[in-house]
Amino acid sequence: MTGPGALLVVGDVVTDVVAIHPEPLAPATDTAARIRTLPGGAGANAACWAARTGTAEVRLLARVGVESARWHERALVDAGVRPRLVVDAQEPTGTVVALVGKDAERTFLTDSGASLRLCPADWAPSLLDGAAHLHLSGYLFFADSSRELAEIALGAARARGVQVSVDPASAGFLAALGPQRFLDAVAGVDVLLPNEDEARLLAGLPEPTGVARAAAELSRLVPLVVVTRGAAGALIAEHGRITAEVAAEPARAVDSTGAGDAFTGGFLAARLQGADPAEAARAGCRAAALAVTRPGGRP
Repeated sequence: MTGPGALLVVGDVVTDVVAIHPEPLAPATDTAARIRTLPGGAGANAACWAARTGTAEVRLLARVGVESARWHERALVDAGVRPRLVVDAQEPTGTVVALVGKDAERTFLTDSGASLRLCPADWAPSLLDGAAHLHLSGYLFFADSSRELAEIALGAARARGVQVSVDPASAGFLAALGPQRFLDAVAGVDVLLPNEDEARLLAGLPEPTGVARAAAELSRLVPLVVVTRGAAGALIAEHGRITAEVAAEPARAVDSTGAGDAFTGGFLAARLQGADPAEAARAGCRAAALAVTRPGGRP
């Protein structure tokens, strides 16, 4: 195809069960909620938001269970993504229950299922043919087999001169793995896309510390660090200093599930079109603002 090279996303496909409850959860009884079952997953969501621009080919490597493989593949194709889904005969597709309160903030209950069973045998060097960028979902680094696959993909991309980005994905899983272990695993990436909590954790800074300091510290390890801050927008740090601050787009939030994934997809699509980091972050903020106005994490 003409235009920018392809974007390859290696990550997770999960089934989201999103429960939006305007009232606080009532223990030991019923709480009224609007519940939807939707396709999701940080890697898949980011791929769909990137494909939404229609400016580059977007590929996705992920693992799903037999029971929902066709449904997920159809949803990805309909979104403009070219999926390579490995069907797992032992584990079902990962499932995330997202409890969304009146403030649109969400709490996740996560069963990773097949998603973290990606392994080196699932990798094919041809996935990088014609690719200009590789994006790795941070969830891959939280299990041994998928972490090994991610490191193989990272090494293959570096050998071809393909840019690589990583979204740390989950402060909770990151803390359990260990920040230094994560940083060692992603050594050599070009772009890191944490949220505020993940940035502080990776930088080894306490909660009250300004996120700008965390971003600057991390950019001594990774050339470009983009920290998403929800309604506060995004911070960009390069080579040890903050180089830009981008405001969020106004939006009436219904569900913040997948807002960070939308930012990632919008950001990466813009970078593939030649946007500088600040311009790409503005594109990411526009995608995130759209994402929070609807249930689930897809366009």
